[in-house]
Amino acid sequence: MNDLVIDRRDFLKVALGTGFAAATLPVAAQSVIKTDTAGLTAGTVNLNVNGQTVPVYRAQPEGKSNLPVILVISEIFGVHEHIADVARRFAKQGYLALAPELFVRQGDPSKIGDIATLMKDIISKTPDAQVMGDLDACVAWAANNGGNVDKLGITGFCWGGRVTWMYSIHNPKVKAGVAWYGRLQGDATANTPQHPVDIAPSLTVPVLGLYGARDTGIPLDTVEKMKAALAKGSSGSTFVVYPDAGHAFHADYRPSYNEKDAKDGSTRALAWFRQHGVA
Repeated sequence: MNDLVIDRRDFLKVALGTGFAAATLPVAAQSVIKTDTAGLTAGTVNLNVNGQTVPVYRAQPEGKSNLPVILVISEIFGVHEHIADVARRFAKQGYLALAPELFVRQGDPSKIGDIATLMKDIISKTPDAQVMGDLDACVAWAANNGGNVDKLGITGFCWGGRVTWMYSIHNPKVKAGVAWYGRLQGDATANTPQHPVDIAPSLTVPVLGLYGARDTGIPLDTVEKMKAALAKGSSGSTFVVYPDAGHAFHADYRPSYNEKDAKDGSTRALAWFRQHGVA
């Protein structure tokens, strides 16, 4: 039993960092995917955005340039090891992948142990306008550091799924997006004046929405509302709703992980990006 405890502690330290938010535990250690850095240039780069240092986890094929670019947007827990691993997965497919720490001005999500506090103290205080500006800075950095931003895509999970929809309306130069279970509607606030369902008719970027029918936080009726709003426009966006998946079904470090649907979603995501010129 002691050996199991030690193994679990070691896993937490190595895979997620000692300060990882307790809200996501228990960790499903047996299903965690670990992508190595062989053949990659990977690590943190620091961007200066209007005087603010914004750390960005970067992964790309070593020694290559003119690479298609993927922005990888985290959940509410920030850029921890799982998000970095997703970036490495894209790099292994030939992309320059950038995962920015978009909460850096508001605080460190890894230091907060419950979701309610995290939402109140960090997430609700993070303005969409700030997020859009940081992502614009990532795109500008990519253009000057081996990326081909004419082949720009974005993907994100939960909070980052919503950001994927919103950045795709903010920056019409995005070729395609893949939104994993991002919230589609909500109250208008000073920090979040609009939500995906509000901008859907005007969207020009094709976004693939990957959602779970058993997601208690994103009712299926909001997916239907989003489909109806998208039908008023011509973005070519579409949804795949997995009947047996709940929220965070891609998160291989959490008990919510659904391996079959996560792998299918990842395959569809890569195909979507290729189909729309992000490859």
